[in-house]
Amino acid sequence: MYFPIADIEVSPWIPPLVAFVISFFTSMGGVSGAFLILPFQVSFLGFTSPAVSATNQLFNIVAIPSGVYRYIKEGRMVWPLTWAVIIGTLPGVLTGAILRIQYLPNPKNFKMFVGLVLLYIGCRLIKDLLKKKQSNGHQISAEEQFQKVVKEYHESDQSDIASGQRQLPRIIVKKFNMSRIIYEFYGQTFDVNAMGIMLLSFSVGIIGGIYGIGGGAIIAPFFVSFFGLPVYTVAGAALMGTFVTSVVGVLFYQAIAPLYPDMAVAPDWALGFLFGIGGFAGMYCGARLQKFVPARLIKLILVVCILFPAIRYILAFIR
Repeated sequence: MYFPIADIEVSPWIPPLVAFVISFFTSMGGVSGAFLILPFQVSFLGFTSPAVSATNQLFNIVAIPSGVYRYIKEGRMVWPLTWAVIIGTLPGVLTGAILRIQYLPNPKNFKMFVGLVLLYIGCRLIKDLLKKKQSNGHQISAEEQFQKVVKEYHESDQSDIASGQRQLPRIIVKKFNMSRIIYEFYGQTFDVNAMGIMLLSFSVGIIGGIYGIGGGAIIAPFFVSFFGLPVYTVAGAALMGTFVTSVVGVLFYQAIAPLYPDMAVAPDWALGFLFGIGGFAGMYCGARLQKFVPARLIKLILVVCILFPAIRYILAFIR
């Protein structure tokens, strides 16, 4: 099947399959999978024009709603955190889109940029994994408590579960204003600086706008490693923020495409939807099964997936 905007030919079953596998694992960590689907498009499919960033964001639009639905249904969506991310990320994504077209149209330079972004994300996650491993473990974390309660829940009487008499505890928002976001999760209270979240989101939005990932792949590791928030609570907020910013990003790329007649800028809608369909199924399954997977394993999977393309792109640029 030929995709004219991407100027590539690929079997129509490959994009959905690849997107399903990637999104299944990455959605558990609050990441849509777009940060790995873009390297696949660039390296394996040969789609290197600025339109690949817009197509990647189109993937987010189609794929993310299924994962967000699961997190909302299970009461694990921190809405104040979500709105703070959206407010900060939106202007950054628009700025990043312009920078991508103006300064990074060359595939080699763009790959180097992608490699550096991925390397940074991977290092942040590794640092968090090592820190958790070295901790004394005297106090049970919210993530460990969540795993314990989920296990007890599914080992209990199935009639109670089927009748809806028992439900997993949900996130409780205690305070939300322009200065603080405070919420409770499994007996632990988390207090973060709302303005800090917005400023971080703006910076992340610029990088996400250039890359074409909406920013979720970068913001989720920051929430976990820098702000100390449990991965089970940030996943939904990161995905929802990525969805909203991706909608704006795609519309922006489409709107400015006529200004650049000599290069492909608008998304390849057919290719984006094929990736999105696979991602939709993968994210739903990943979000549904996340509560059964240890947080440490989720982070380890993300580290491996991130560092492989990062090192490859950086070495290719140096050579």
